[in-house]
Amino acid sequence: MLVHRTEVIKYTLDPVWKPFTVPLVSLCDGDMEKPIQVMCYDYDNDGGHDFIGEFQTSVSQMCEARDSVPLEFECINPKKQRKKKNYKNSGIIILRSCKINRDYSFLDYILGGCQLMFTVGIDFTASNGNPLDPSSLHYINPMGTNEYLSAIWAVGQIIQDYDSDKMFPALGFGAQLPPDWKVSHEFAINFNPTNPFCSGVDGIAQAYSACLPHIRFYGPTNFSPIVNHVARFAAQATQQRTATQYFILLIITDGVISDMEETRHAVVQASKLPMSIIIVGVGNADFAAMEFLDGDSRTLRSHTGEEAARDIVQFVPFREFRNAAKETLAKAVLAELPQQVVQYFKHKNLPPTNSEPA
Repeated sequence: MLVHRTEVIKYTLDPVWKPFTVPLVSLCDGDMEKPIQVMCYDYDNDGGHDFIGEFQTSVSQMCEARDSVPLEFECINPKKQRKKKNYKNSGIIILRSCKINRDYSFLDYILGGCQLMFTVGIDFTASNGNPLDPSSLHYINPMGTNEYLSAIWAVGQIIQDYDSDKMFPALGFGAQLPPDWKVSHEFAINFNPTNPFCSGVDGIAQAYSACLPHIRFYGPTNFSPIVNHVARFAAQATQQRTATQYFILLIITDGVISDMEETRHAVVQASKLPMSIIIVGVGNADFAAMEFLDGDSRTLRSHTGEEAARDIVQFVPFREFRNAAKETLAKAVLAELPQQVVQYFKHKNLPPTNSEPA
């Protein structure tokens, strides 16, 4: 059964093939002693490739190859071996290195004790409309909800199960605050800057409803202060060099970003950290800039040209889910998160903290 085919190396009698990765289960069904046949052919354009030779090995034998001690296999053509008395081999195949790496899943990291640290950032800019006016995106209807609260509930109710203390910082931006009515782009919505934590998603919803009458909606819509705020905590977590904390920032906004250059730069820097950003767009504004930050179609770059290390932004327009079950919104919003967590820790060579060695 064919398990791997290398690329073709042309115009040389001394080819060097690229390293490759193959799942152990595909290679040998997890049986380290199972015979593996390696066959070498001389490539022909017409598809009639000429057989050069072959050898047999096993994963346990191949794993003896290390960077400093390569393994050599004689490439044997049985036909030639039978016909020619002096036949030695048809060449030597050298295996430079073979390693088994364990691939961990999102669940492995969670079961290994990784906590998802959840922060909410809420847009209180004037474009949302007066919260006392039923046309405002911040107007809480007789059912006790609005699009901001729906987004907080949909995402928070799932993420809170991955955080043991369920204490979440909730921040606002784009509003004037009492008593001096200065504009702030990162304020605690419970008005306690030294302890912006709310107890569970209920606590976030209560703090949000309570702060609405005490602030003045203003502007502009600056994202970078809140992105940098969470990035500072994520950067501190990297000093532990363990897979114990991963930060998630949920930004709920009604419109166009005013500080796009600074936000792009902040996201590119955050892409090197254990951090993901979820943006939920409420209302009917043009969210083209948000799609740009969500690097699904192309790599995000900062204004200096620096590329994001990985795609950490997931953007979802709430209007597409207005009439759907809240689980549908949660699924769309959190779709890329498990992969982002695994990708980060894998890139940093960090196994789950309570994992067995491979």
